[in-house]
Amino acid sequence: MSRIAAAFQKRKTLITYITAGDPNLSTTEKLIYQLEKAGADIIELGIPFSDPLADGPVIQASHQRALKKDVALADCFKLVAKVRKKTQIPICFMLSYNLVLKYGVEKFYQQCEKVGVDGVIVPDLPPEGSTVDSRQSTVDGIYLVAPTSTEERIKLIADKSSGFIYLISVTGITGKRQGLSTDLQNMVGRIRNYSQLPIAIGFGISTPKQAAEATNIADGVIVGSAIVDLIGKKKITQAIKFVASLRRAIDAR
Repeated sequence: MSRIAAAFQKRKTLITYITAGDPNLSTTEKLIYQLEKAGADIIELGIPFSDPLADGPVIQASHQRALKKDVALADCFKLVAKVRKKTQIPICFMLSYNLVLKYGVEKFYQQCEKVGVDGVIVPDLPPEGSTVDSRQSTVDGIYLVAPTSTEERIKLIADKSSGFIYLISVTGITGKRQGLSTDLQNMVGRIRNYSQLPIAIGFGISTPKQAAEATNIADGVIVGSAIVDLIGKKKITQAIKFVASLRRAIDAR
């Protein structure tokens, strides 16, 4: 069983997003351990890119901070290799396909397997364009279902996906929002028609209450901008406390 599958079997899953290298790689490494201790089940590592797709201003700013420290994909692989000596928490990369192409597609997935990256999320690579069959790799290919996705597209994503399916809670970019879409229950049901993979809801989840609501509907929740915002303000302790509050709310729902 993969580490991602095991995480979803254990409990309602809390996935926390941070940007690799923000504010620096040493802090990112420490954050991974602290987030796990606070109750995160999976770490989603954003790989710095000059024009991150679908990300709002908070995450865009974190990418810029990391790029100013010259953090590149190769550094992120080294980071994961180092982290694997201390923890087996599942780690997913979220990155632009441009970075994968530049690195070399085959070489990229081989390196993911080698260092212990469990899953890959490439928002600008539609399932139609993927040349990698994630079901034949130890690295899970995680695709995004949007509220506007057609039945045909949901079926295609279900066929291509492994690990879990990333359900975008709203159309638009990442960032804090006042509440969740009322149509999420319906969206989860539509996905279930084609796949038994776990479903995690992301984009705009920024409070413990919203996290609990999301995990009442789906198998997991993804929280990013609210955490990255605190890190960017150098409020690391508050970020960890916030993640612990998310965990408590999910467990108490």
